[in-house]
Amino acid sequence: MGNEETEIQTASTENENLIEIKGLHKSFNHNVILNGVDLKVKKGENVVVLGKSGAGKSVLIKCLVGLVEPDEGQVFVFGKEISTLNYKDLNETRIKIGFLFQNAALYDSMTVRENLDFPLKHHNRNLSREEREKIIIKELEDVGLKDSIDKMPSELSGGMSKRIGLARTLILKPDIMLYDEPTTGLDTATSKEISALILEMQKKNNISSIIITHDMTCAKTTADRIVMLKEGKIIAEGSYEELQHSDDEWIKSFFD
Repeated sequence: MGNEETEIQTASTENENLIEIKGLHKSFNHNVILNGVDLKVKKGENVVVLGKSGAGKSVLIKCLVGLVEPDEGQVFVFGKEISTLNYKDLNETRIKIGFLFQNAALYDSMTVRENLDFPLKHHNRNLSREEREKIIIKELEDVGLKDSIDKMPSELSGGMSKRIGLARTLILKPDIMLYDEPTTGLDTATSKEISALILEMQKKNNISSIIITHDMTCAKTTADRIVMLKEGKIIAEGSYEELQHSDDEWIKSFFD
């Protein structure tokens, strides 16, 4: 009985980590980008990745979804090693992972409604048009842009585009969100709104997120934990407050 309980507890602990990266290495033309990255992300946890430009932050999240193949190491998502998945299983895994790009990546020729309807039609073929419409309106309400449903992307501000991009990503109810510089190009007030929205969506949907950002206000608002990436390795991790009071000059430079 004792052994059974131990096995159950061990399995439960392992299942808490939706993402687990072990010894990740990646180079391009002899230029080392990732040099042995280890990282775990628990269910419902927001992890912010900080580092200088070219530190490998974007490559890291591309390895997570199989867009970049690592030279060495393992990437486990939902307990499955990404490199071992066939095409079908990889696509099924990707559906559970939302990716918010820097430019929101909306389809220019589609209205807001059509942008949100696109993933629903492709991945939820059993839904009627009326059911899809209800879901679209609900997602737009969550990001405060219900009245923009018939607008074209060209009619949206940068902040509105980010919100619509987030709504479109969340419409498939992902378990994991990957944010690549979610506040880049936005004014201070709008950046704060997007950061607050990321936090709100995490709490509402219990989403696990990796957030790449240079915006320290965004990092402070959204992070449960911050990891510092330097020369392809994670050299420190902790809360915003813990890292803010680090004795390391390189780490402190981010918080000045």
